Amino acid sequence: MTIASFDDLLQQARAEADQRLLLVFTAAELPDHATPAQRAAFEAGEGGTLAPLMCVDKAPAELASFAALVEESRRAGPDWAVLFTAALPGPAATADIEAALQRMVDSIKTGDVEAFLPFNRQGEPVLLG
Repeated sequence: MTIASFDDLLQQARAEADQRLLLVFTAAELPDHATPAQRAAFEAGEGGTLAPLMCVDKAPAELASFAALVEESRRAGPDWAVLFTAALPGPAATADIEAALQRMVDSIKTGDVEAFLPFNRQGEPVLLG
C-alpha cells in the first residue's frame, strides 16, 4: 500500500495486530550561529533544523483521524511543523515504548531520520533533505 497521507498510514496500522504508532512532533528552528543566508532562507520558510517538541505513542484504534490528532496536539503542546512517525510491532512493555521514543528523539536531534515517515500539518508525507 502506498502511503499518500497520515490517514493511509493509520489505515494500514489498523490492519496490523498489536502495533503502536510512535509520534514525535517537531518545530523548525534557526540553527545556532546561522549565517545571514541561512537566516534569510529560514525567514522565507526554508531551511533550519527540526527540534523535537513532544512525543507520544498511540494504538491505531486510539486515533480517529489525522485531523483529530492535530486537534489533540494543539491542546497538548506548542505549535509544530513536522510529525515523525514509526511503528513498534507486537505487544510492547511501557519501558520498551519509552526507549523507542527516546531513540527516535535522539535520531531526530542528530538528523538521522531516514527510518521515519515524516508528515506536514496537512497530513501529507514530507521529503526531507
